[in-house]
Amino acid sequence: MGKTHTSYMTNQPQKSPGSAAPPRLGVAFSGGATRGMAHIGVLKAFQDNGIQIDLLAGTSIGAMVAAFHAFEVPIETMRQQAVAMSWSKVSAFTVSRSGLLSNRVIGEIVERHLGRVNIEDAPLPLAIIATDIARGEKVVLREGNLARAIMASTCVPGIFTPIEIDGRLLVDGFLVENVPISPLQNMDADLIAAICLSTMKIYREPSGVINILMNAFEIAIDSHTRRAIRGADVVIEPNLTHLTTTDPDQQGALFDEGYTAGLLAVPKIQKQLQLLQQPKTTVWQKVTKLFRSRSTSTLKSA
Repeated sequence: MGKTHTSYMTNQPQKSPGSAAPPRLGVAFSGGATRGMAHIGVLKAFQDNGIQIDLLAGTSIGAMVAAFHAFEVPIETMRQQAVAMSWSKVSAFTVSRSGLLSNRVIGEIVERHLGRVNIEDAPLPLAIIATDIARGEKVVLREGNLARAIMASTCVPGIFTPIEIDGRLLVDGFLVENVPISPLQNMDADLIAAICLSTMKIYREPSGVINILMNAFEIAIDSHTRRAIRGADVVIEPNLTHLTTTDPDQQGALFDEGYTAGLLAVPKIQKQLQLLQQPKTTVWQKVTKLFRSRSTSTLKSA
């Protein structure tokens, strides 16, 4: 997969060694093209059951949802925006040797809701995944203009024109890490939940060049994704096999499937967080306890 470049701020909240702070939940939001509404359904299930996310990482459409949540955009606002989005609305024709379309509309949507903010301004620590198309490297964006970072992460190569950030030509992050688990590990998440929109679905019936290209990318990526999600503590997989995601009338069904999958994950997350909060017994404490118990037994026998 090549090397990884990380752009990040050193003043992000860090968990101090030996602290008694509560365990931090990190959530990875996968790519999924037009299936992003399912991510929002999962967030709603978490909200309804008191699951609070501490760290976020997103790839492609997952980067947009993760960013909106990191900046505390209400779920209903996210839902309305997702309904309004479509290929035709987020694409603009451009004359370029490196892409047929521009996804600048994505950046405009971000700035309309959040303003011209940087990634490091988010109330919750956020990582966005993109691919350096010239070097074949994974790029983890932790600082810099949020809108351009999301444009890069959602930039399908060959369809959208690459986004230049810090001298690098960046495209969709799903080429290198469709379910961004590794950034959460580097951000010291105690528990990682991965929302994967690609392992329980059928591919769209190709009706044009964009659909054909998207199918080709997704088929190539999905087998790697199935292996990669083993690194998560909890995997959330909405069942999207029966949905035609290019049909705008099925956005509600995508939300419902995400909500259902999120509900199923809630007790697993709660249980693991509770286990992490229990005090851990060190080897020295175990030896001391054993010594004391034997000493007590000796005194009694005497």
